[in-house]
Amino acid sequence: MPVSVGLIIWYLGLAFELGFVVCSVARGSFFRYIFLNLYFVLALLSGAARYWALSAFGLRSDQYMYVYYYTDALLTIALFLALISLFSHVFGELGFGKHIRLGAVVLLSGTVLFSFGVVTQSSSRLSTTFAYELSQNLYFVGLVLTYILWGAVLKLRETRTRIVQFVLALGLYFSAYAASYALLNLADKFILIQYLSQALGCFLPLSWTLTMWRYTDESRIVPAQLVAVPR
Repeated sequence: MPVSVGLIIWYLGLAFELGFVVCSVARGSFFRYIFLNLYFVLALLSGAARYWALSAFGLRSDQYMYVYYYTDALLTIALFLALISLFSHVFGELGFGKHIRLGAVVLLSGTVLFSFGVVTQSSSRLSTTFAYELSQNLYFVGLVLTYILWGAVLKLRETRTRIVQFVLALGLYFSAYAASYALLNLADKFILIQYLSQALGCFLPLSWTLTMWRYTDESRIVPAQLVAVPR
């Protein structure tokens, strides 16, 4: 992939991530969606760390590899927490907040232990492979949980537009990323696949930023429209 194209996509992703945080502050919703904002703040810091490692040590250096995989694992955990916070928003009025937090801790701990067990059995390069395996497994868990949450949104007739749009965008993001991993494994030499895979990183911050900017916490969507959304 030409370096210029990769940098353009990377800069766009950073701009969209910063845009969400700025919109949250401007709308007075930063703390209401604190875990969503935390994810994008960490994404900005991770981008800076990766840029530093790339400039200092080069693309194929061990230092850059460690920085890349561990920031990726950190971001995946942060996105998992953002997903759990959306569960809390949807189920909060039913008094299930404590159970959701407990379930999140159990799932996260189980995924970490499972990932560690896999790499200790099959890898000589434990550290980076563990980070990669953890990210992969958390993405799969996140995908399943997002579809469960979307089902709850439909079942409970959730009408808050922001929550609905956040959950829907996250489901599309997880689904697209799962597909991109499969495509990269099958056809990683095709330049178009590499473009699409990298551009996916821009989708979630862009869609969430537009949602935060266009709607308020008082905005509502007709429940019947939710059933009509492809899923």
